[in-house]
Amino acid sequence: MHLDAERFDVLTFDCYGTLIDWQRGIVDYLQPVLLRHDCHVIDDFILEFFAETETVVQAEGGRYEDILRTVLRRFGTRLGFVPTEEELDGFPASLPAWPPFPDTLEALGELAQRFELAVISNTDDALFARTNETLGVDFAHVVTAERSGVYKPDPKAFEAALDVIGVKPSGVLHVAQSLYHDIAPASAMGLATVWIDRNRGGPGAAPDADVEPTWTFPTLGDFAEAVLA
Repeated sequence: MHLDAERFDVLTFDCYGTLIDWQRGIVDYLQPVLLRHDCHVIDDFILEFFAETETVVQAEGGRYEDILRTVLRRFGTRLGFVPTEEELDGFPASLPAWPPFPDTLEALGELAQRFELAVISNTDDALFARTNETLGVDFAHVVTAERSGVYKPDPKAFEAALDVIGVKPSGVLHVAQSLYHDIAPASAMGLATVWIDRNRGGPGAAPDADVEPTWTFPTLGDFAEAVLA
């Protein structure tokens, strides 16, 4: 299907996994922690266990920085160790250093010249604010889990974003990597969606979902090139 950019006024983005390479950030923090406790696992195990566990913990509620602490505790339960308080605090503290994908900054800069940009993110205000220092984009709207009171894939996260943005759903295009957290619930609400297939079929830090995005691109750069053509 042809991507008719004139249909849309606002692009909404997931952040971690789409703009930020959260899988690299997760693995880079957790591997040294696990090794200190003599736990030797492959990166794919870390990502798969994170995907299983984060969703369960988010359903229990709480701030995202506490979600990450609890996920690390459950790594310990699974692998037979007790993380230190320093290690627990270090996990959310590492999030602002998680790197953007190589194409993110240039693509966002180009898209910002044509569209209003917004973020719908499963994180806390303070954590995203520090990440946004790296992204360097003045998002028109930022809707975090702290503000909406829910974590994606809860549709209330998208309802809250649409209320804040103030544009009809037909004028919004949601761009994300996670089929589970983003593409499925956004599609169910009638939003047009772009799936950024960062993992190319490999394991990831989010559960899978059986959903068909409106459009698919391998990178954010490819999407920006298509939508701005």
